[in-house]
Amino acid sequence: MDENASDRVATPLRVVGAKFKVAGTIYDFDAGAIDVAVGDSIVVEAERGMALATVATPPRPWSPEPGSAKPLRVLKKADDRDFAGEDENRRREHEAYQMLRELIHARHLAMKLIKVEYGFDGSKATVYFFSENRVDFRDLVRELAQRLRIRVEMKQIGARDETKLVGALGPCGRELCCSSWLREFHAISVKMAKEQDLSLNPSKLAGMCGRLKCCLRYEYETYLELRRALPGVGRRVTCVKGDGVVVKQLPIRESVIIRRDEDGAEVVATLEDLVEKKSE
Repeated sequence: MDENASDRVATPLRVVGAKFKVAGTIYDFDAGAIDVAVGDSIVVEAERGMALATVATPPRPWSPEPGSAKPLRVLKKADDRDFAGEDENRRREHEAYQMLRELIHARHLAMKLIKVEYGFDGSKATVYFFSENRVDFRDLVRELAQRLRIRVEMKQIGARDETKLVGALGPCGRELCCSSWLREFHAISVKMAKEQDLSLNPSKLAGMCGRLKCCLRYEYETYLELRRALPGVGRRVTCVKGDGVVVKQLPIRESVIIRRDEDGAEVVATLEDLVEKKSE
């Protein structure tokens, strides 16, 4: 084995984390000796050619774990020529989008066009669309490729991915989490709303994508932890305010509502109220 090659394998790489979209996944890239900082625009090697990315995490040493692949390289810091190329790609994307809308309408295809995205070198266009069913778009791709004189790839995406790509303002008045910072989608269930005592009105629980809001997950674990510290509904308890049965938990207030045995009245009791009675 070549000794120089052995030295290269043993030497930790200097890598940076970079993302291709605002709320996109962060990938590691070998920065080598290139001086980069968080927020810099860089040109990197990607699986399908060169791409423009933004540095998201500062340089750090990287040592390979068993079976891990070597990170792709940072080729250079982006310059004015690269930015001009991106501006040209945005113009071409707009033209391709308008053309594709007409072609889809003419063919009466049951698909919703979301976005057309050109690769860094302009040799390939990726078309994102939404459809409830499978769509035969072979003729469409052929005609579009002939008109644009580039390779075309079609990607069918779900409702959540559509909203992430398009972006919008949520009911809270802020930019959607998925398009501003949330990098991955996690499973959301109605159970999470129930645990937080939220209204189960579908219109209240649905986000801009029509699916359950991602923010239902944010405080879910906290509610579970708080509930575990409280006596469960239906449990008999002793309390300084009167013994009775727990009829409701109030996790945020770290309290419970007790229906007293003596008069059937419902009173709010904290954990301290319960502990004090037990200690007597």
